[in-house]
Amino acid sequence: MSRLTAEGLTLAYDQRTIAEHLSVAIPDHSFTVIVGPNACGKSTLLRALSRMLKPAAGAVLLDGQAISSLPAKQVARTLGLLPQSSVAPDGITVADLVARGRYPHQGLLRQWSAEDERIVQESMAATGVAGLADRYVDELSGGQRQRVWIAMALAQQTPLFLLDEPTTYLDIQHQIEVLDLCATLHEEQGRTLVAVLHDLNQAARYATHLIAMKDGEVIAEGAPSDIVTADLVGRVFGIECRIIDDPESGTPLVVPAARRPREAAAAASATAAATAGP
Repeated sequence: MSRLTAEGLTLAYDQRTIAEHLSVAIPDHSFTVIVGPNACGKSTLLRALSRMLKPAAGAVLLDGQAISSLPAKQVARTLGLLPQSSVAPDGITVADLVARGRYPHQGLLRQWSAEDERIVQESMAATGVAGLADRYVDELSGGQRQRVWIAMALAQQTPLFLLDEPTTYLDIQHQIEVLDLCATLHEEQGRTLVAVLHDLNQAARYATHLIAMKDGEVIAEGAPSDIVTADLVGRVFGIECRIIDDPESGTPLVVPAARRPREAAAAASATAAATAGP
């Protein structure tokens, strides 16, 4: 049984329905990536899985129990979240923000410990922000702030980790660093990761399980090598393409069809009009 599942969800914002009868099961110990065009419901699904959005119908189950019924600290010890937009408190340093990831593990009988300090330091080192520890978060660039938030989520040390567009604001070098880090967490620590990504080729390279969505529905899911086809890309994203093997990873690589020169496109349009008749 999957630790995190969604059963028959209806998801809506302000009476606008995003998805109906939506069900997914996140494979344990997978790196699951959700892809799809803008406004297809992928981030909305992630918000529901993380308990940030209450479904209008259906339920999200964590370890077989409705996530809405569980104490907040219990959820926070099991499921970490990097939301799409995060706002840090004014005047907080990087080290203090990352340390907040340890809050779910604190209690009356367990205060700050050497282990907490070690985990915070390791989380900052893993995301390349250790040198920024004493800087104020609001002084940092967008890419630096993103890595700090990832460090805070890492410091929670949860077996389930949800990331909503984790490569936003990052240049290509830092995108690869973040995704490599996610892959390491999955492969070496056995964590279950669920991420929303816009880049289909990055998703196919890193995911062990891919969920393709369109208009609030799951169109296909499975290993990238099994489901990423030219037909699927056309159905989901509306583009013509070829699928080849990535020469570095061997995973599916989407190559969009070349843009036809304007003269050729105009000639084809004129020919089609002429042959159509009155």
